[in-house]
Amino acid sequence: MIKQYLSVIALLVCAAVSAEEQSHADSLTAAQRDSIAAHYLGRVVSEGEAEECNLPPVMTVGQGGLTPGETIYAFDNPERRGKQPWMAAAEAFGINMLVLGFDRYALDAEFARVTFSTMRHNVKTGFVWDNDQFSTNLFAHPYHGGLYFNAARSNGMNFWESVPYAFCGSLMWETLCETEPPAINDLIATTVGGVCIGEVTSRISDLIYDDRQRGFGRFAREFLGALVCPVKALNRIVSGDAWRVRTSYYKYHDYERLPVSLNLSAGYRYLADDNAMFRGESNPYVNVNLTYGDPFDESTNKPYDYFTADITFGLSSNQPLISGVHLLGQLWSAPVYTGNDMQAEFGLFQHFNYYDSQPVKDGTSMVPFRISEAASVGPGVIYKFPQIGNLTRLEQRVFISGILLGGSLSDYYNVIDRDYNMGSGYSAKATTIMEFGRYGRFTFGADYYRIYTWKGYEGKDLDTVDPLYLNAQGDKGNAQLLVLTPGLHLSVNDKLGIDVSASYYLRDTHYKYYDDVSANTFTAQIGLAWKMF
Repeated sequence: MIKQYLSVIALLVCAAVSAEEQSHADSLTAAQRDSIAAHYLGRVVSEGEAEECNLPPVMTVGQGGLTPGETIYAFDNPERRGKQPWMAAAEAFGINMLVLGFDRYALDAEFARVTFSTMRHNVKTGFVWDNDQFSTNLFAHPYHGGLYFNAARSNGMNFWESVPYAFCGSLMWETLCETEPPAINDLIATTVGGVCIGEVTSRISDLIYDDRQRGFGRFAREFLGALVCPVKALNRIVSGDAWRVRTSYYKYHDYERLPVSLNLSAGYRYLADDNAMFRGESNPYVNVNLTYGDPFDESTNKPYDYFTADITFGLSSNQPLISGVHLLGQLWSAPVYTGNDMQAEFGLFQHFNYYDSQPVKDGTSMVPFRISEAASVGPGVIYKFPQIGNLTRLEQRVFISGILLGGSLSDYYNVIDRDYNMGSGYSAKATTIMEFGRYGRFTFGADYYRIYTWKGYEGKDLDTVDPLYLNAQGDKGNAQLLVLTPGLHLSVNDKLGIDVSASYYLRDTHYKYYDDVSANTFTAQIGLAWKMF
């Protein structure tokens, strides 16, 4: 009886996976489908067991390119390389040398003219708060940290083992690879933000790779994977995996264990100038929204087994290419209530949020908004309620987090490339999701940030002090930032839909030595959305 039960479950798993990946169904042999069942059950389904269930015979493992014990998943491969900590360290070192060489010899940048004397000076001087521009400090540095992190991840280290590589890579860069004094904000953003971006890009790249493919299809996958996670692509080239064709161990993600939803949308966005209804600019945008994993699945509780990513690209010469990056990663979770009326999951989550804009063309000189939550961790609860009438899904998410490093627009501070304050504080977020079956979906998000700038520049003469050594977080004070985002998705069919959304930004900044400032503005956008899977 147990054999019959396991056989039926195994065949159902095969059918589910085949339905999940219809685009690959024709190329999966029966033996490969059986290997999926073997992966889940730790055993092979035989023809005899199928006959006991009075089911049609299936191919046994051993046919179709698979041998007993093999599966289609790369992480089951017994020949897969183990942990390579020294290789990871060498790659992190190499990343710094490559970037330093490019800055020094291609860009001829003054800050890259490092010597042993500048290295000793940096170590002796210690850390300061630097004055680089918003995108450099609060996006580019976290992205750079993701490269260090993935040097370890792609060499066999797990999530927590990879964190020190982001820290040490950043520490090396700040103290030894620039003539400017090391920046404490860069060390925090590169390490903590880099962990978030690194893990997300590592897992997304696993969705792309498929070692069965050949020809242009294979090249396209390898190229796209390299864009998403360059360090992993480098290691695939070094190991030969980039061109090795496999009939087993060829997939890098298990969609049954960790379901994925990917939506792309494109359209036009209106950015208001100083909250003016008819004074602003309209620009095309592209949005990528991904949900990875199931927060209510207790069997998937490793860091980032559940995460969400929402990235908006602005296709305008007047606005930043990357106008919004919003990442949420589950570090740990546990169920707090499971019943017919509700499910609730409590967990610890990492947050990375980045909003950027430039003054509106032909408008005022006011920057609409700049908000960063580069290093942030805190608890959260996700509730899921049962189906009610036409409401097929009702979910509520509530998060509170401590911000180790954040940023907000300043009305007074303007030194070198910086027109924003940095600091620490906390955030609170709430998101409501309501799905109406085949008709569409309504969402509403409210994100509140409170960022305190503790270290000002009072008592310093800005006309005489070297701005590289000003060592200020910005204008002493605190900022309250609220972003309200309602959104409506209207389904045309199972794949195509129309997205209509808006975001309202409110900022109230209290300055210790200047007049307080309140400002608000909004964006509105409409576009076509396509559900990839």
